[in-house]
Amino acid sequence: MFSIPVHPLRKTIFVRLIVMYLAVILPIISLGVYLYNWSYHNASQEISKNTLIQLDSYLENLNREIQWLEIQQFDILQDNELRKVAFTWGVMDNVQRKSSMNYMVHRLTSIKNTSNYIKDIFIHIITIDKTISAGNAVQDFDHLKYEYILSGIQGNERRLIKKEDSLYLSTSMMGVNNVNEPFAVVQIEFDTEELKAALDKINLYPKSGSFLLSEEMGLIVVAGEESPHIKESYRNAVNRSIDIMNLVDVEGENYHIDKAYSEEMGLFVVSYLPEEVVSRPLNKFSNWALVFAFTSISALIIYAYSTYRLVHRPLLLLIQGFKRMEKGHLDMPIKHEKTDEFGFLYDRYNKMLIRLQMLIDQDYKQKMMMQKAELKQLQSQINPHFLYNSFFILNSLAKLEDTERIELFTKMLGEYFRFITRNGDNDVLLVDEIKHARTYTEIQNLRFSRRISVQFDELPKEMERIKVPRLIVQPIIENAYEHSLEKMSDQGLLLVTFEMHDNEFSIIVEDNGDTLSDDDIHKLSERLAMKEDNQELTGIINIHRRIELIYGQGSGVFLSRSTLNGLKVMVRINLEKENSDV
Repeated sequence: MFSIPVHPLRKTIFVRLIVMYLAVILPIISLGVYLYNWSYHNASQEISKNTLIQLDSYLENLNREIQWLEIQQFDILQDNELRKVAFTWGVMDNVQRKSSMNYMVHRLTSIKNTSNYIKDIFIHIITIDKTISAGNAVQDFDHLKYEYILSGIQGNERRLIKKEDSLYLSTSMMGVNNVNEPFAVVQIEFDTEELKAALDKINLYPKSGSFLLSEEMGLIVVAGEESPHIKESYRNAVNRSIDIMNLVDVEGENYHIDKAYSEEMGLFVVSYLPEEVVSRPLNKFSNWALVFAFTSISALIIYAYSTYRLVHRPLLLLIQGFKRMEKGHLDMPIKHEKTDEFGFLYDRYNKMLIRLQMLIDQDYKQKMMMQKAELKQLQSQINPHFLYNSFFILNSLAKLEDTERIELFTKMLGEYFRFITRNGDNDVLLVDEIKHARTYTEIQNLRFSRRISVQFDELPKEMERIKVPRLIVQPIIENAYEHSLEKMSDQGLLLVTFEMHDNEFSIIVEDNGDTLSDDDIHKLSERLAMKEDNQELTGIINIHRRIELIYGQGSGVFLSRSTLNGLKVMVRINLEKENSDV
């Protein structure tokens, strides 16, 4: 598995490519959704518009039919034969009565045959207690029906009356003697089946239906497929504001409502249509939209996978290679079989590794070999003055026959020469290096114990296991004795201390000598900072270059004025530099 780079995921090229793809595809998907909604809205409006035209036409035809029937009613009431029967029935003989009745029945039948909406037509004559109809001719007067119709006429300006499941159109003519009661009432009973058949012609779509309703009488005619819940919902809908189109939820299914209203008749005609019928023409578009969405998602997945495999993963492989290079692993080339642009980059990366290895062999290893040679030279440069003084001390101790001190001195001298002359590993533990330096100061203390005092601090345990090059502390102490402390007429002081700060460790050697001026110290510091290989190699420069080569920039030997007024030499080791550069 490839690890994610240090950079946040949102800043990777992979994520940016995916975002770019989404920026291209999402507007297309949004446009498709907008077109679908726009088409659905237009289809709904178009269906509603056509339905409203049909509803208005239905109401207009029904209104004309009712107006024509009302004219016929008034014509009947103005008929002389009806008045003759109503007012002179008692003086007429049987022949006259029969002739008049036949005339009235014939006229009613003629009117009934002129309209399919008429189921029957009645004349209620109160003065003779008779009812004449086109269907049943002459029959006894129906007082209950008359009273119901009469109450409906008096309270209804539009003269449409509903009784149970029947619809009537009635008109009357007041008598001469009694102005409060009509002498005759003409009643037309509508054929609800014909009304339903005419209303059903509006229902052009499957599962659609329509209703004819009155403000005063409620539901009159129902046509089409419907449920009681739908009828009840639409009955409530007519009491609301009259909109061009409403959407009503009935038992979890949406229905479109279109309504038309006749102010003259006080009638609503309401048409309902399931929403699925409206959206059915768009189903093919919807299916294609789903196919498009599925294709887009599949394309996104394929694009993401291809981008990851062809771009992101090869980039991660290259980034990992550079990370290994930063850690100093130059023997791990990128193995690949690619022939594309990444293959070119991998080849150049591998060649760069080879080139770096060659440069290291020519530069770093060469410098290390040179440093080893310098270390050998340093080891071989046993100070004759120190050796002479050592034998002089032995001679003095022998004359005094101080065997105990002779034994101690020879032991320290043996450890000293064994450490500087051994040819083992060039790197030693800091605890061993400090032990060697302490041995040297103890040897010197036998010579100068009266006029040179030494303060040598204990090495902190945190610093004991640090690996350092050999001979980085003792030569500095030797310089302090040789160039400063031995020449002092006053009491000399040598101070060796240690400091720690995070991953930085320091070994500090100070003296109170007065042989070096500030300008001398500054010149020595400049020589340490110089990188020329041809400069004269003194002990301190040798130590500085070896430490800097191993631990990197920031580590090495640093000179300054001591608080004791002499020279302060600080050997600084930065382990962070070692981990990142070596």
